[in-house]
Amino acid sequence: MMSMLKRELGILLLVGCLILASVPTALCATGSSIVYVAGDGTGKFNCDGKDDHVQINQALKLVASNSKYTTVYLKGPFTYVIDDTLLIGSNTILEGDSNAVIKLANNAGWPTMKPLIQQMSSSGNSNIVVRGFEVNGNRDGNPKVSLGGGYYNIMYFTYCNDIKVYNMYMHDGLGDGLRANSCKNIRFYNNKIYKLGHDGLFAIRSQYVYAWNNTITCRTNSGLRIWNTNNVRLYDNAIDSFYNWSAGGPGIQIEKGGTGTGTMDNISIYNNTINNTYGPGIWLFSYDTASATKDLGKNVQIIHNVFYSTGTNPSITWVGGIITSGFHDTLVENNVFDGVYHAAIANMDPSSFNLSSTSGYTTIVRNNIIVNTLKRKYSPSGTGYGVVNYLASNNHKFSLQYNCLYKNAAGNYKDCASTTDIYVDPLFVDQTNHDYHLKSTSGRWNGKTWVKDTVISPCIDAGYPSSDYSQEPKPNGNRINIGRYGNTIYASKSK
Repeated sequence: MMSMLKRELGILLLVGCLILASVPTALCATGSSIVYVAGDGTGKFNCDGKDDHVQINQALKLVASNSKYTTVYLKGPFTYVIDDTLLIGSNTILEGDSNAVIKLANNAGWPTMKPLIQQMSSSGNSNIVVRGFEVNGNRDGNPKVSLGGGYYNIMYFTYCNDIKVYNMYMHDGLGDGLRANSCKNIRFYNNKIYKLGHDGLFAIRSQYVYAWNNTITCRTNSGLRIWNTNNVRLYDNAIDSFYNWSAGGPGIQIEKGGTGTGTMDNISIYNNTINNTYGPGIWLFSYDTASATKDLGKNVQIIHNVFYSTGTNPSITWVGGIITSGFHDTLVENNVFDGVYHAAIANMDPSSFNLSSTSGYTTIVRNNIIVNTLKRKYSPSGTGYGVVNYLASNNHKFSLQYNCLYKNAAGNYKDCASTTDIYVDPLFVDQTNHDYHLKSTSGRWNGKTWVKDTVISPCIDAGYPSSDYSQEPKPNGNRINIGRYGNTIYASKSK
């Protein structure tokens, strides 16, 4: 019996060792791989609330130069005041408690494009993680510096690969949250961005950019912006603004042109809620007219988004839901536009550019619901249509397929038309509170369960006949619903 017990214990020990051996190293990390920075004397490096960049950079240098370490951890609650850039190396995590705050010093006086956080090597670094803490850009303490002038970006990485920025709270800055130039594999998610001084995320000449589940309140410019950047997914974000001269422009900005122009043909924008932006919800434009590259901006997909009350700016004309020009074969599908200013979707030149002479551009608008479009606040005459084409119709066209338009202030179309759209009340569940599920006598999702209404929306089973409907619950009528939830598991059910 004793020998059997020893044998069983030996087997259990062996199995336990095998299990431990299979656990990823990251999950087995101990305090020995973390360098702590603190404001209460308990860290390996300790700060006093003044020139704290000195100790934090010492910690970052230690991690970069010693493979034993992986992480610099900022302990909270404490505000670390910095008056120089924090330099992070390859294979380094900079993280902290949620109540650990990096704050720019008052009257910093730095030159343009000097950020709060930057890679250590000028030739670029790889495998950089920034997560978990707060950054106060201290706009009020730097009143002599203008918003959007290139000053005091929170993070600015160049020629870096494999960047992750997540679970951050960045606010009250004068520049971008994350500015990435010529980088690859960027992951930007679960961040709260509030009133920075330019873009929340600005990717320039970069590849493989993914931004999701961020909550962004814009100031000065946009929430998410890409320029000459490809292989992009922007999804599940909530983007808004506020009503003020400094409130910014579009929620999302997709831009092609200038120097370094390349291919932009794999970009998807989906499942976002964009509301109350000062500029348009999405500004999509190419000012690249070079014969070799102008046709390389194409196939952008804008799908399953909600736009409401976008375009509040009282001083510009280019407001609305989606303002687009210069991209080929853009697909705008299964979105909801409610109460946007000027137009839900407009073909329109960006400021200071004239693209009407370029040819062959088609924007496909399919399975969308467009309701209650309002006249814009600046120069309102002739505005308030659902869809508008301001560009030469022989060069820039809309293909309008199976949309629902209703109660748009000036009418449904200007300089464009459709033979398949419908013009009826879509019967939203609760438009006032922005619940854009469709009412159904057979069942619609209320966020927790399926409930039945006394009426059924005319947008159910009314979409483009060839659109995929396979994700819709049965009964689905073998045809996609118009609107935000068409071809999703939350689509309202058919009769």
